[in-house]
Amino acid sequence: MEQETKSEKKMKKSLIASLMESGASPLRPPPFKEDTYHHQNLKPSEKKALADLKDMLHSTSNFQESMWGIPLTMTSESEKSDVILLKFLRAREFKVQETFNMLLKCLSWRKDFGTDSIVDEDLGFKELEGVVAYMNGFDREGHPVCYNAYGIFKNHEMYDKIFGDDEKLQKFLRWRVQVLERGIKMLQFKPGGVNSIIQVTDLKDMPKRELRVASNHILSLFQDNYPEMVACKIFINVPWYFSMLYSIFSPFLTQRTRSKFVISKEGNVAETLYKYIRPEDIPVQYGGLSRPCELTSGPAKPASEFTVKGGERVNIQIEGIEGGASIAWDLVVGGWDLEYSAEFVPNDVGSYTIAVEKARKMTVTDKAVHNSFTAKEAGKLILSINNTASSKRKVAAYRYLVQKSVV
Repeated sequence: MEQETKSEKKMKKSLIASLMESGASPLRPPPFKEDTYHHQNLKPSEKKALADLKDMLHSTSNFQESMWGIPLTMTSESEKSDVILLKFLRAREFKVQETFNMLLKCLSWRKDFGTDSIVDEDLGFKELEGVVAYMNGFDREGHPVCYNAYGIFKNHEMYDKIFGDDEKLQKFLRWRVQVLERGIKMLQFKPGGVNSIIQVTDLKDMPKRELRVASNHILSLFQDNYPEMVACKIFINVPWYFSMLYSIFSPFLTQRTRSKFVISKEGNVAETLYKYIRPEDIPVQYGGLSRPCELTSGPAKPASEFTVKGGERVNIQIEGIEGGASIAWDLVVGGWDLEYSAEFVPNDVGSYTIAVEKARKMTVTDKAVHNSFTAKEAGKLILSINNTASSKRKVAAYRYLVQKSVV
């Protein structure tokens, strides 16, 4: 056997390294592109399938069904109903009879399950809200984002409380459908509009074996009754074996399926999410600035994004602060592992600089800084991010609000 040349060894080593690095290209497919649902973008065969499906629905005696408040056969809502019908058609590869059967089964399930009123039900899962599955903000294109994290069920007591018997499992499934229905209420159902959601799934500490039954039920419910409702699936805190398996099997997936998957290893969560979602809409536990208490107070204040290079120290200067004014700020650096401090520098050269926050090491588990300071005299606030001990570039974001004193 011929020995490898130096260049071949170097190429092989580079390929292995690129596969193992977080954010490597084999693990990150091209950005997703949602279907527009414009008729002019449909193939002739797809237009015919849509027309045939509509004819079948019209010819079905007494068919007056609707989904998400949209009648499926009324011409006044034809654009919106076409979006729904096209979702079902795509799920069955535009095979009209199979689509028709799927649609009727879904309508029957929705009626039996009571999905039209499920959003307002109190299902008694207060301890899971904002933790296990929840809607939180929008992505950069306006898609509602649903977060999923099942690490809490690593606790056997919590697992038994939620999934201890079939009755409990069915109640959980009902709650999970409720969360999805809340997200769907935010969709537009119109050609060229926002017609699907983004799912972010946190795999950290997820007890795979224990949740297998529940996961299969959820997957089956969503596949059968919510076709094409997810534009992109972002998996974060992915263990090494999951990444490796995805690298092996992704070549066998269709381009359409691959374009919906984003895989992000541990330590790369914020950098990945920032590509799709603005920092102010990302929960603090994932390197963002969004806190549960802010979700009911209107749209989040936009944040400024920046990067901190390895070996670099960045000083953010907030100037023009008047005496008596109060300033509140949020700051986060993805993955932290650097030093942070804040100081107030008065304009008067005879005054002393005030250490608002002494320099401290911020670790990967630290959430965003959220602090405030009232200035007794005019000056500027300096937020310092010291990344000189690291060689890794990091994504970051900050925002602030200055309130003048009321005389």
